[in-house]
Amino acid sequence: MIDPWSYSDTDEYSHLMDEFGIEVFDPDRLPDPEKQPRLFRQRIVFGHRGFQPVLRRIERGEPFAIMSGLMPSGRMHLGHKMVIDQIRYFQGYGARVFVGVADLESLATRNMPLSRARDLAINSYVRNYLALGIGIEGFEVYFQSLRREVKDLALILGRKVNLSTMRAIYGFTDSTNLGHMYSPLLQAGDILHPQLKLGPIPVVVPVGVDQDPHMRLCRDLSSSFRLFNATETSDGRIGAFVKVDDGVDGLLEKAEGALRELGYLDFKRIPRYKALYVPGASRGDLIAMDEALSKVEVDEGEYGFLPPASTYHRFIKGLTGEKMSSSKPETAIFLDDTPEEGERKMKKAITGGRETAQEQRKKGGRPEVCSVYLTMLYHLVDDDREMERIEAECRAGERLCGGCKKEAIGHLRAFLEGMKEKRDQTEHLLEEFVRDD
Repeated sequence: MIDPWSYSDTDEYSHLMDEFGIEVFDPDRLPDPEKQPRLFRQRIVFGHRGFQPVLRRIERGEPFAIMSGLMPSGRMHLGHKMVIDQIRYFQGYGARVFVGVADLESLATRNMPLSRARDLAINSYVRNYLALGIGIEGFEVYFQSLRREVKDLALILGRKVNLSTMRAIYGFTDSTNLGHMYSPLLQAGDILHPQLKLGPIPVVVPVGVDQDPHMRLCRDLSSSFRLFNATETSDGRIGAFVKVDDGVDGLLEKAEGALRELGYLDFKRIPRYKALYVPGASRGDLIAMDEALSKVEVDEGEYGFLPPASTYHRFIKGLTGEKMSSSKPETAIFLDDTPEEGERKMKKAITGGRETAQEQRKKGGRPEVCSVYLTMLYHLVDDDREMERIEAECRAGERLCGGCKKEAIGHLRAFLEGMKEKRDQTEHLLEEFVRDD
């Protein structure tokens, strides 16, 4: 079981993919490889759920959306930056961006006052979002506590899930407070509500794998509100199937009309099975069929939610060897650290080196467990060849940890100095990003 509020295991990605059905994320399928963030190139973003509809929109230059959230429980650090790097990349392909401040969830799960959550969100997160290059067009930040659509949708979604399901997904016990139990529904409201504003549209949610329980719940909930299911049957036929019992004939007729607009001409309608088979369709057509059917549902007064997609990134190892955490300042490089603070932390960081320089030269280092190397790989050095050189020198014993830390400190100081400069330059844009509705 994955606990989204305290998960810390950073080494079992393959096991988690097998256990929970996460698919491999292949950045080679994305256009313009030279524009990809290092997180894609280095396979730091390793998995996904349902990303194909988003990829299709990118390839066609069609609209899609990104939904992200921030838990205002502490200052923004390098681990949080991994989501922003992805948002900036997808925004470059025209994605509409929504960022929800989980102030109600923070209150329910961490006892964070709403006023304190607001201050942290604006001054530690949004300010750094701007400095990291998020574009202002098509981007909005809102608060759960102030966005009525999210709260109303959370209550409506709750009608489709029971306590036993919540226990199975999250491990809730009799001692779990009800506010905590309600917070996953707020998350689902966050993730699905862009489709209330934009209509049925593919939405991608970049997260760490610890947030996968929320994505599984949300995808199931989106499906539970659908009238149609476009799928391939066990005998290989492609069809649209009505999921409700009332008005089946009329819904099948409207489904046929929508699919005819996609260019299909041959249909086999079987009302007693609530089925509309499309002999000329293939598995690759299901995304377009599902999107067309979702619009029929909206015309019928329903939601027509498309299942949200997700990407999963590896956790960045903290400077002490554990997960980087806002609540443990010694583990993290905060984006508003001074260069001097960053240097002090980096000097104390745990490496993958051997006990002595002699042993290091003989056996080589272990960059895969070195917080200094991983910080450069994830965030500080964008040149893949340079990182390959650093890794090769480390494994060959040609690079000692003291010199490597000195090199990393140089990159870190430049990064933190740049962040300070960019925060000052974009300060005046803060009010345009934050919405109070």
